[in-house]
This record gives sequence, C-alpha cells and structure tokens, in this order.
Amino acid sequence: QVQLVESWGGLVQAGGSLRLSCAASGGSFSNYAMGWFRQAPGKERDFVVAISSSGITTRYAASVKGRFTISRDNAKNTVYLQMNSLKPEDTAEYYCAAVGRPFGIATLASDYGYWGQGTQVTVSS
Repeated sequence: QVQLVESWGGLVQAGGSLRLSCAASGGSFSNYAMGWFRQAPGKERDFVVAISSSGITTRYAASVKGRFTISRDNAKNTVYLQMNSLKPEDTAEYYCAAVGRPFGIATLASDYGYWGQGTQVTVSS
C-alpha cells in the first residue's frame, strides 16, 4: 500500500511560481510511474503531467507545457511539480498519483491506483 502526501500548495499572484512536492511511503517508489492531476470546483479531474519510474519519460498537458516541470528523486521517494508563469486558470486542487509501472507512463486517472489527499493552488489575477 502506497501513501502519498502532497505539500506546498498555496496562494500566488499571476505570473508567480510554486513548487509542489509529493512524498511517497509504503512501496517501492522506483517502480512507480507518477502523475499530477488537478480539479477545479465543479469540473472533472484533469491530467497535468506524468513521469516514468526512472524519470526519463515525461508527458505534459498542452495547457501547462513550457510552464510546468515534473521531476522525481527516487532516493527521497519524492516527486516534484515546479509551476512557473502561473495563471488564474491554474487554480485547482492538485493531486499526486502513483501506479505500479516499471516502464512507461500513465496519463489517465483510471490508470492510477494510489492518490494523495490534494493540495490547493490558488492563483490571483
């Protein structure tokens, strides 16, 4: 059983930056593909970015490509999401997710078996 805990959401002005962290425990982190999703009030949970277990392969949603960067430190069992040039439309609850997948990535929420509790990101205009 994998537990995921997101940290470092918050309130930021448009154009600002935040760096989210997701700490994993209870599993072999280096065998898990990881992803970030977000959900705004009244909307579906949307894919943001995914990273393979090794960190070599990443995939971004078009809306965040060039502004967000995912990375992972397998020695620290942590995945990060660096968010730059934030926009008000980035406001959402951000969720970290994990799936046991030694190769490749996953971009569908239904692919993931483990989820964090979420961290709120609010971007003011």
